[in-house]
Amino acid sequence: MRAIRFDEYGGPEVLRSVDVEIPEPGAGQVSIDVAYVGVNFADLQARSVGYRVPALPFVPGLELSGRVRAVGAGVEGLSVGQPVAAISDGGAYAEVVVVSADTVFPVPEGVELRTAATLPTVLPTAYALVHTVGRLQPGDTVLVQAAAGGVGTVAAQIAKLAGAGAVYGVVSSAAKAEYAREYGYDDAFLSATFDADVRAATGGRGVDLALESVGGETLRRTMDSLARFGRVVSFGNAGGEAPWQIGAPELYPQGRSIAGFSILGLSAAAPDVLHEIASHAFDLATSGKVRLPITAEFPLAEAADAHRLMAGRSSTGKLVLAVNP
Repeated sequence: MRAIRFDEYGGPEVLRSVDVEIPEPGAGQVSIDVAYVGVNFADLQARSVGYRVPALPFVPGLELSGRVRAVGAGVEGLSVGQPVAAISDGGAYAEVVVVSADTVFPVPEGVELRTAATLPTVLPTAYALVHTVGRLQPGDTVLVQAAAGGVGTVAAQIAKLAGAGAVYGVVSSAAKAEYAREYGYDDAFLSATFDADVRAATGGRGVDLALESVGGETLRRTMDSLARFGRVVSFGNAGGEAPWQIGAPELYPQGRSIAGFSILGLSAAAPDVLHEIASHAFDLATSGKVRLPITAEFPLAEAADAHRLMAGRSSTGKLVLAVNP
């Protein structure tokens, strides 16, 4: 079968299409004939700096949709040919992938496999950030970094459904700001001035909840944008900066707090919690209350071009690779 692999770290050019053996599922596992793969920023970090890469060579890819090819011993509730979406700890850029049965979700009725490839990580992550970890209350003001990305696009919609008073986004261009407003943001600010813009928009008060995926100095500025008793949920380090060391002076005087979230950590350590969150999140998509925009599609063989588009920071929404539509 064909897979996209890298044998060394570097730019998109290190991604190569190779022939590899078709994997077989072991106990508690499922093999899937892949239809579509979601492209995530974590894939770019794996390729460039080895994020979550146990060893080289490595096939990236964290989320996919397709049909069950085979089930391993002890797997119940899944059958050959069934349409599913799944989380993979790497390996999804391939025609066939083996995953833990705990991270496989039957595709909801009426959802196409192309859309289903965006369900496993983006939708549960956005839901958990707003509800499970962020604990948004009606009337809360919200700030979302990377507002025009996959999670950002969905998070604004979920926050609005939960009764947020206002939702502000942070983006890198005017075009992305316009896109963010189309998906529910009350306003979107450029990253260079977002902290001053937040203070102006809230009359100096700040926001109650911030969802932060950039890290480094951006995380520090986000903390400074919080209202008294405000909270940050950190779920990434897309900026690649050294982690900011948060101390008592940033938290105590204003009663601020910070929490973290990782969908991959949850899938590995608490799959039952993951499925509970996913069930609520998927309901929002199947009911039509949340839109899941796919803004670009590439053939599997052109995965490097998908990485170039995402790395150029001009992409919005969600990117997918078509493997066997």
